[in-house]
Amino acid sequence: MRSAAESATTELGSQTVRGPRAGAPAARRASPAALLAGACLLVLAGVWLLGRRLGYGPGEYLQLLVDGTVTGSVYALVAVGFVVVYRVTGVINFAQGAFVMLGPMLAITFFHRLGGTGAGALLAAAVGAVLAVSLVATGVYRLTLHPARTASPLTRIIITVGVYIALQGLALRVWGPRPYVMPAFTTLQMADRFVELGGVTLQAQSLWVWGVGLLTVAGLALFFERTVVGKAMRACAVNRTAARLMGIRVDDMATLAFALAGLVGAVGGIVLAPSTRPTYDMGLELGLKGFVAAIAGGLVSVPGAVAGGLVLGVLESLWAGVTVAGFKDLFAFVMLILLLLARPRGWLEAGQE
Repeated sequence: MRSAAESATTELGSQTVRGPRAGAPAARRASPAALLAGACLLVLAGVWLLGRRLGYGPGEYLQLLVDGTVTGSVYALVAVGFVVVYRVTGVINFAQGAFVMLGPMLAITFFHRLGGTGAGALLAAAVGAVLAVSLVATGVYRLTLHPARTASPLTRIIITVGVYIALQGLALRVWGPRPYVMPAFTTLQMADRFVELGGVTLQAQSLWVWGVGLLTVAGLALFFERTVVGKAMRACAVNRTAARLMGIRVDDMATLAFALAGLVGAVGGIVLAPSTRPTYDMGLELGLKGFVAAIAGGLVSVPGAVAGGLVLGVLESLWAGVTVAGFKDLFAFVMLILLLLARPRGWLEAGQE
């Protein structure tokens, strides 16, 4: 016999697409993909013009492109956490940035408690931090959002904002305002190695970011496609009510979704930490940019979230390379405004249309 999760996924997948709602306006809304593509073309045109004035050649553009994929990979992991939670629970989890912050801060603490030297201690600290953040994320859902599961979407979003503020305040109390340092994965020291590939200079940690990010996304894909629990989560993403009628424990799937979001968020923060100096408030910027990447991918698509993160990272890097580095932060919020204009009725209905 087929499992309930497989039956639910099959039956829900065979449903026909619903037509437009009664009374819906006949005017066609702007396509988010088309709007995003147009914005990207405008940015690239501006980068090319400004780059010509600075005398940039293919080598400089390639360097900026590669650097952008590194930060974009981290944005992609954060965005995947948003998508996993939203698909199963319908909640936009703004506490995701706190999970990204807790990963490296806990890893650094565990590493020093284990002696502060050696690859084994660093690996154990990273694994312990990822598991700890997953437990924190599970507790966030069970203690704050599960009791409010019948509340309005806006109420639940405000709860996640409050959770983020609380976790950031707790981190300030525990670790203080000063930045911390995490050793590079390759050298196990503060100084990292650099690799020359085709005229492009790469920090060795960048290879870790790409590799770990790829393995994490591939592992999630296998989990959702090949396991019964993963198929149950997919069924909840399609229709939570029908999944419940098929015997799937939707609350358990929602708890697991938050645990997975905590896992991918912590992984993203940990692999980025050796290239930056982690602080208690690093989650705000990374969380917001991960949210923009998730919105760019439609908020319900893991591949779309990954693509959105990479695009955002590349555009930021290119623009910062031809202007002032501080201007790169404008991109995330300009993209967010454009994408929200493309869907004026809000993204809370994205999974129901």
